[in-house]
Amino acid sequence: RVEVSPDQVLVVPGGKVTMFFAIMMFGEPGVEILYPNPGFPIYESVIKFSGATPVPVPLHESKGFSFSADEVLAKITPKTRLLIINSPAGVVPRAELDRLVAGLEKNPHVAVMSDEIYGEILYDGAEHVSLLGYPSIREQVILLDGWSKTYAMTGWRMGYGVWPKALFAAAERLAINCHSCVNAATQWAGIAALEGPREPVHRMVKAFAERREVIVAALNSLPGIRCANPGGAFYTFPNVEGTGYSARDLQGELLDQTGVATIAGTSFGAFGENYLRFSYANSLEAIAEAIERIRNFLGNLPHKN
Repeated sequence: RVEVSPDQVLVVPGGKVTMFFAIMMFGEPGVEILYPNPGFPIYESVIKFSGATPVPVPLHESKGFSFSADEVLAKITPKTRLLIINSPAGVVPRAELDRLVAGLEKNPHVAVMSDEIYGEILYDGAEHVSLLGYPSIREQVILLDGWSKTYAMTGWRMGYGVWPKALFAAAERLAINCHSCVNAATQWAGIAALEGPREPVHRMVKAFAERREVIVAALNSLPGIRCANPGGAFYTFPNVEGTGYSARDLQGELLDQTGVATIAGTSFGAFGENYLRFSYANSLEAIAEAIERIRNFLGNLPHKN
C-alpha cells in the first residue's frame, strides 16, 4: 500500500477526465507527449486535440504488450512534457519500472500519467507495482484509477486522480469549471464499494481467470491465429496475421458474417495492425459460441495467405 494524502485526490466522473485534464495541462504546440501504442484510443486523440505531437511507445507482443523502459527513455527529448503508461493492461515487471524510474529521475521536466485502472485484475500471482510507490518521482506522477473495473461500476461514471501537490489546485480548478462534482448518489456507492467485502472482487477476478484460460486456448486452436496469455485486465489481443486479413477487414467480416463483435487492433493505434481485441467479460457459454462461429467462418473460406 502507498500512503496518499486526501488533499491530493480528485474524484471525477469517470477515468477519462483525469487523462483529459493531464494531457490538456501539458499539451500545446511544440511539445511532445509519449503514449503507449497500441493503447487506449483517447490518449492519442486528446494529445492531438491539445496541439502537442503524439510520440508512440510501441508495445510488443513478445513482451506481453508491456513496454521496454530503455525504449521509452530513448524517446524522451527536451520537448517531452508528459509520458503516459498503462499497467497492468500489459503487466510491467518491477525491474522494468525500476529502470524507467531511474531514467525519469534524470528528466524532472517530464511528468508521468500512470493509468492503473486495472491494478486489481491480475493473474498467475502477478504483482501490480504503482508508480506512486517511488518517492523519488512522486511529484512527477499523476495516478489515474477508478471504480469501473475493480468494482464493475462502469456505468456509474466515477474515477479519481492522485495529483502532485504542485498540480492539484489546477486540476481542482478544471473540475470546478468543467463538471462541478460527481453526483452524490454515485459517490455514496463508491464509498460502499471501498468499505464493503473484498470477496466479490476476488470472485470476479477468479471468473475472469477461468475465462482467460478458455478463450486463449480456443483462439490458439483457430487457423491463422495465435494468442498470448494476458497478464491482466479482461481482454485478449490475438495476432491474426496468419488469416491473411487486415485487422479492420477481419473485424468487419466477423461482425457481418458471424455476428461476433471484436475491435481491430488499429483502433488502438497503428502498431495494432494484425491484431484483434476480444473481451472475455462475458459468459463461458457466449465465449464458446463466438469461437465456434469464428472457426466455421475461417474453415469455410479459402485463406488469403
